[in-house]
Amino acid sequence: MKKMLLLLILCSLSFWGYSQLYYKDVAPIFIERCTSCHNQYGHVSLLNYSQTLAEAPTITSYLQTGEMPPWPPDTTYTRFVHERHISTSEKNAILAWIAGGSLPGDTTQAQTPPPYTRYQLRGTPDLVLKAPVFVSNAAHNDSYICFSLPSGLTQDRILRAYEILAGTPSIVHHVIANVDTSAITVTDTSGTCYTAPGDFSIGGYAPGSEPTVFPGTAPLTAGIRIKAGSKIVLQVHYPAGTAGGVDSSTQIRLYFYPVGATGIRHVYVTTPLQNWNMTIPPNTVTTYTAQYPASGGIPYAISVFGVFPHSHKVCRSIVNYAFSATDTVPLVRINNWQFNWQGYYTYKKLAVLTAGHTFYSIHVYDNTANNPNNPFNPPQQIVSGTSTTNEMLFDSYQWLVYEPGDENIDINSLLTNDTLLAAGIRNEFNPLANELRTYSYPNPFNQFVNIGYELQDPARVSIEIYSIYGMRVKTILGADEFTGTHAQVWNGTNDAGAHLPPGEYLYLLKAGTKQCSGKVSLMPE
Repeated sequence: MKKMLLLLILCSLSFWGYSQLYYKDVAPIFIERCTSCHNQYGHVSLLNYSQTLAEAPTITSYLQTGEMPPWPPDTTYTRFVHERHISTSEKNAILAWIAGGSLPGDTTQAQTPPPYTRYQLRGTPDLVLKAPVFVSNAAHNDSYICFSLPSGLTQDRILRAYEILAGTPSIVHHVIANVDTSAITVTDTSGTCYTAPGDFSIGGYAPGSEPTVFPGTAPLTAGIRIKAGSKIVLQVHYPAGTAGGVDSSTQIRLYFYPVGATGIRHVYVTTPLQNWNMTIPPNTVTTYTAQYPASGGIPYAISVFGVFPHSHKVCRSIVNYAFSATDTVPLVRINNWQFNWQGYYTYKKLAVLTAGHTFYSIHVYDNTANNPNNPFNPPQQIVSGTSTTNEMLFDSYQWLVYEPGDENIDINSLLTNDTLLAAGIRNEFNPLANELRTYSYPNPFNQFVNIGYELQDPARVSIEIYSIYGMRVKTILGADEFTGTHAQVWNGTNDAGAHLPPGEYLYLLKAGTKQCSGKVSLMPE
């Protein structure tokens, strides 16, 4: 047994380190780990062989330094939904492919990328509000513009999801979305709208942000109530030096629960951790903190859904946690803060804080020439402020009032299967049957894979998983299903529920009298 295990390990090392790889072997990794973000933010697409080949030297550099894929939170501290990270084996495969000459092989065998659009959320939003086309007036100073947009809502609605799109990402630093329930705000284009007006925030956008989606099925349905007649205020920050640049209509796309829906828990969005009394001398590394409440602890238990830590360019690291007399709850740790990659991070499980807990934040600021992100050369004194060349300690949270059982809710599972976020990708189409088409996503995978199919006729569906040696290890039985697109989820276990070793597996999908097959790759964690 030991000899066999050693042989398998050596074979694995040979495949990832030394065997010749072709584009079809690494294309699924680029699709899973790179293309959605690159497409969204206007970077190199990496959707085909020629695009990827042109970037091969940069890809090698960024993978070796860890700059890509960008996922700031430390996964050894807390875990979040939709983490953008790459496994060691995936990284080694790409590096081996490039080192071997980036050979194309038969590129027609490569996994087909998804049909990306500008939007990350599926379906048709219930409301789209667009700011007017705006020419930035940020010449020597940052400009803050507040667009007050009538919602047109004739009755109260509960927000389940939203997506903010910068009209021109290259000149939009961030967007904050507030709700003005009294509808008295007006658009302010002076450039000095530093404090976004409104009664409460629903969140925002910054480079690297994901859409915000609240779970919409049991055991947790949650959202933010927006009153009829409200205005949505979008505060858009244009950095100094962008004057003359045209922002082609920044927008917010909102998805509501159906009218009359009940049992929906209220989500609050607040920024309890702030520090506006910072002075960071040149050529120093300085630490600042914040806590909430200033004394004592929170008055009642809450369940934290997401966190958005925020600083500017001389910040180097951030830690947030909550403590009480009996325990400490880790919330987020970013060891290498990157101003260009930030956003709300959604916990895989709600972080429950009991009454008496205190929020605490530690930000380290490196105002020296050793900080490549320092906006000044030579370094100058930096103080708290809203400008990009000032600094901020401004850590926000999405949270709910605690209810018994919150600690057991699996947010990761709820959002993984959410229809607004489902991949809907059509890859690995199988030509073995004209009327039955299959796809798998994500592939390679290390937690779950969606094995999907399109039915032309109603049929009972089953999926059998086989090892590469032809041994059946798992049977997934479906139900009688109607025409259209469906999917079954496989989590990499066998029929006994045991986790299978990493490797390639085959699936055989049967629908009525038709069948087709495909291949999936289970990667190590």
